[in-house]
Amino acid sequence: MMNLKTARLLVLLAASAAIPVLAQNVAVVNGKPVPSSRVDAMVKQMVQQGQQDTPEMRAMIKDELINREILTQEADRQGYANRPELKNQIELARQSIVIRALAQEYLTKNPVKDEDMKAEYDKFKGQSKGKEYHARHILVEKEDEAKAIITKLKGGAKFEDLAKASKDPGSGAQGGDLGWAPQDAFVKPFSDAMIALKKGEYTAAPVQTQFGYHIIKLEDTRDAQVPGFEEVKGQIAESMQQRKLQEFQQDLKKKAKIQ
Repeated sequence: MMNLKTARLLVLLAASAAIPVLAQNVAVVNGKPVPSSRVDAMVKQMVQQGQQDTPEMRAMIKDELINREILTQEADRQGYANRPELKNQIELARQSIVIRALAQEYLTKNPVKDEDMKAEYDKFKGQSKGKEYHARHILVEKEDEAKAIITKLKGGAKFEDLAKASKDPGSGAQGGDLGWAPQDAFVKPFSDAMIALKKGEYTAAPVQTQFGYHIIKLEDTRDAQVPGFEEVKGQIAESMQQRKLQEFQQDLKKKAKIQ
C-alpha cells in the first residue's frame, strides 16, 4: 500500500511534468490548446506596425485568440470549412501566406546588391536628360471663354487672378500653376503649344485638348532634375526586387509541367 510520502512525491512529479505543457500554451479551449507561439506571432505583427510590446497588449491578444478559437470551433462544428466556396477562399489565403514567405526567403538569399542599384540609377540618370517646363494654365469649356480671357490678359489682367475661374480646380487655386514637369507629362496639343513659348509668354490663341480650351503661360525652363541616389535608393531596390521575383517565377514556370 502506497505511503503518504510516496503519494506526495507522485503529485509533485505530475505537477512538474505539466509545467512545460502549460508554458507552451496560453489557454486550452474545450480541450484544444492555444499555443504561446500564436501570441508571439501576433505580437510580432503589431510591433512591426509600430505598437509597443506590453503586458496589456499581450493580454488583449490572448483574449482575442481565445475568442477566435471559440468561434472557429463552432464554425467547424457547423461544417463551414467543408463548404466549397469557403474551401477555395481558405486555399487562396494559404497560398498567399506561403508565397509571401517563399518570396521573402528568396530575396534574403538573393539580395539586391548596392552596385547593381547604382548601375540601375546611372542608367535612369542617363535616360533623364532633357528639359523640364514650369507652366501655368487656365482651362475653360468654350473657345469664346478662352478668347475673352486672352483679351483680359492683353489688357493687363494678372494670369494668376484669372486662373481662379479655371475648370481645373487643383491648379486654379494655385494661380494655374502646374509645377515643373517634362513635356511628355502633358497631352500633345498642350505640350506642342507650351514648348513653342518663350519664358513669360502665354498662348495668343486658345489651345484645344480633350479637356477643353487652355490658355498656357510658360514661366521658365530648366535642365531635367534628377534626384540623388540616396533619395531613390529605396524605390530602385523595390523595383529590382520585384524584377528578381518575376524572373524567379518565370524560371519555375518554364520548368513546370502545365497541361
